[in-house]
Amino acid sequence: MWHRRPACVCTGETPVLQGHTATDTRVIRVMHDLLRLLLLQDANTRVVLLGTALLGMCSGVIGSFAVLRGRALVGDAMAHAALPGICVAWFLVRDRSLPVFLLGALAFGILGIVCISFVRAQTRIKEDAAIGVVLAGFFGLGIALSRIIQNEPGGNRAGLDSYIFGRTAAMVRQDVWLIAAVAAVVLTVVALLYKEFRALCFDRQFAAAQGWPVLRLDILLMALLCMCTVIGLPAVGVVLMAALLIIPAAAARFWTERLGAMLLIAGLVGLLSCVAGASASALAAKLPAGPLIVLAAGACFGISMLLAPRRGVLAGVLRRRRMRATYAMQNVLRALYECGETAGDRCGLVSVERLLPLRAWPEPTLRRQLARAASLGFVRREGSLFGLTSRGITEAVNVVRAHRLWETFLLAQPGAAPEHVHRDADEIEHILPPHLIAELEARLPAESRPPDVPPTSPHALGEGAP
Repeated sequence: MWHRRPACVCTGETPVLQGHTATDTRVIRVMHDLLRLLLLQDANTRVVLLGTALLGMCSGVIGSFAVLRGRALVGDAMAHAALPGICVAWFLVRDRSLPVFLLGALAFGILGIVCISFVRAQTRIKEDAAIGVVLAGFFGLGIALSRIIQNEPGGNRAGLDSYIFGRTAAMVRQDVWLIAAVAAVVLTVVALLYKEFRALCFDRQFAAAQGWPVLRLDILLMALLCMCTVIGLPAVGVVLMAALLIIPAAAARFWTERLGAMLLIAGLVGLLSCVAGASASALAAKLPAGPLIVLAAGACFGISMLLAPRRGVLAGVLRRRRMRATYAMQNVLRALYECGETAGDRCGLVSVERLLPLRAWPEPTLRRQLARAASLGFVRREGSLFGLTSRGITEAVNVVRAHRLWETFLLAQPGAAPEHVHRDADEIEHILPPHLIAELEARLPAESRPPDVPPTSPHALGEGAP
């Protein structure tokens, strides 16, 4: 039975289960601890997981607005500014009282925001520098005050180290109720003022034109951010609280372009990061929960950065590779078309040796592109010669049309260098949208030609080719 501890014998310093090696014993105990964690059998585990989950969800949601407003480091400044507030609260009550400490942290967090705003308004210092000045100044004051407290008789009772580095395992039921209350307030305000906050983040001038009190909305948003920052200090500490505000929001930004979806994803990332970090800390008793929570959030960010379908690094690499392959194939089709156009037969066959000088292609690259175009049905092969299929002609005409229209447009501009026109058109031909092609074609002089034939080249074919 899992709830009964198996009998063990001690051999030297390593307690070993009867009939098992030391490794087997460690594995069994890890499995036992994991089962107890999954079943939430420990009251303290339930409290810690619930408290950190609420904190991570709340921080992810409100941190999204801070990231979108370009104020991601404001939460960091608030967290560091809160430390002297906790110290001042200790000097006032001379006892460890979480509500009093949090009120002191809140007061100094707001004072830090006021100082940042004052420095920005009254000096030429930019916001990032103002945040750095306030962050360093308040944190230095907090460290100095904490040292004074620790040197006093009974100063160790203040437990200031837990507010600097966090002590998630010491969370009690009252802390969870407090976090739940703050999370409820923050999420309710965000739900009620979602439209106003969205306008504030993306178009402050539009919000002001609508008659909304943008200054008060901005202050309210910063107040909510300050509340989340202060309430998270006992769990992850001053140093790491900014991570809970920034990382989930930054990770969520990779997955969506809609604010509502971003808030949901950021809240979920924050919740999962806190649960994963606290669970890992419960299984490895010597590792603190705060850093593990931040590491879990960092892992979520790394996964998002690499694997997000549209904004991720891998998606970008694959997209660029596909674009380069498409552009290279379109260049091959245009070269085949212009060779056939010169010979008076668009479906004519061309050798690889005839194509190589046109764009200075390496022969293996050209052959790969021809093989790819043939597999897609754009090119046919007869022995060592290649020619366009009817489908390939249609695709090549579109590319040639865009190329020549842009050449003609550039040549019509004053000061255009004719020797650079071909190269510029060669780069833009692949991305011209249909409406712009239609507009360029409407500007051309009337030219009697079939609709499936591109405009005549403004220069002799082969001239100006790169």
